[in-house]
Amino acid sequence: MPQPDSRSLPPPVLAAVDTVTVNFASELGAPVYRASGILYGMTEDGAGPADHFFTDIRFRFGRAGGAQLDNPGGWTADRYQRRWDSTLAQYRRAAGLGGTFIILPHDLWGADGTTSPRFPGDNGDWTDYDNFLDRLISDVRVSDMTPQWDLWNEPDLDSFWQRSQAQYLEMWRRTYARIRLAFPDAVIVGASTSRSPSAEDPWWNGYLHYVKANNVVPDIVSWHSLNDDIVSVDPTTARQAMDALLSGKGIDARPYQINEYGWPSQQNPANSGWYISRLERNDIDGLRANWASGSDLHNDMAAMLAREGGRHVALADWFLYRHYAAMSGTRVSVTPGNAADGYATKDDGVAHVLLGNRGVTGDVTVSLTGLTTTPVEQSGRVRAVLYRFPYNNKAAIRGPITVSDQVLPVSGGTASVTVPWTDPHDGYAVTLLPPDKRKSAAGGLWPNTPGTA
Repeated sequence: MPQPDSRSLPPPVLAAVDTVTVNFASELGAPVYRASGILYGMTEDGAGPADHFFTDIRFRFGRAGGAQLDNPGGWTADRYQRRWDSTLAQYRRAAGLGGTFIILPHDLWGADGTTSPRFPGDNGDWTDYDNFLDRLISDVRVSDMTPQWDLWNEPDLDSFWQRSQAQYLEMWRRTYARIRLAFPDAVIVGASTSRSPSAEDPWWNGYLHYVKANNVVPDIVSWHSLNDDIVSVDPTTARQAMDALLSGKGIDARPYQINEYGWPSQQNPANSGWYISRLERNDIDGLRANWASGSDLHNDMAAMLAREGGRHVALADWFLYRHYAAMSGTRVSVTPGNAADGYATKDDGVAHVLLGNRGVTGDVTVSLTGLTTTPVEQSGRVRAVLYRFPYNNKAAIRGPITVSDQVLPVSGGTASVTVPWTDPHDGYAVTLLPPDKRKSAAGGLWPNTPGTA
């Protein structure tokens, strides 16, 4: 990932009136929890944090390769083994939790952005890199691993690839061929650029032309959404650009993966909810970025947790992702507002709307349409419980706060809830229940104990 800079963010813009519209009559299939992935975030040995922190958010993806263990570390520093041991331990933990593991060979090589090692193919010599691939492929085979292969992280960024694009493309071709020969069914991911794609981007145009011409197109096309201007990395805009790029190069459509999303200042419930909503609407798998360093990189689930007295405690973001994970049944369509966005589901006896925004304040109206297609509307009424996920200046919380609990009139299948968005970092959620259901206001979402272990 690129390193954050010290530029100050512009002040929040007042969204005097914004509206998010949910259409419960428009069904989009079962949830798959596309946004529940993380970059690193497990301890070096894969043992922590505790299982429930992962299972409660329906953990789907982990991405790692031993980064920053030893400095310098990895193959180029003759310290490959520690990074491999950690990679294998984290792979096994991810698999045991039901997740998919994405392996990062560049970190095992030693190009983790903290050192300046030699690079594959320097001076036209590929011997050392071939030896590295021999070892890595052997270790993966002996360990019976089936990861996704993300061949090199952020090759468009000098921190991770300090050579020409032509040398990178030759590395890509060679590595792709080796992986495909060793593991014919392997899923190969790329190019995992530091910036989102655009139709005019010469790096992306050069890459896609090359992989098409050499028959080394990744199975999953990936990039990162990382910029302090959240609008500039909107997954919606990026998807449109990549669709056009692939079509223009004659490459068949394939899955997309944003395997790092969220600038440090955007790791708060409001922005997390916005990213979740955008990833879900665009059918893009996502992994939360991790800005920690050293041993902290291998802990804390990419800033969803903190540590107090040797125990992990949950931050507001983790509770927001837990709510997201509890949204079951059928996804329904959501039309975003100018700044706010949402993700919604309906199930037997309950419906949910998760809300985020791109960092503004002001009242947001949540228009709930198609309610007659759900069991929560009865006799022209519906119960709506509004929750707030307080950012709390990145300190631990015990859970979401109930803002309001009211029975709303339903007219023409429609009702509305107003969210008083006073803090641009907070997230919100609406749980809808039948009007006479008074027990368990959250529909069973919140256990009695706080998120600690």
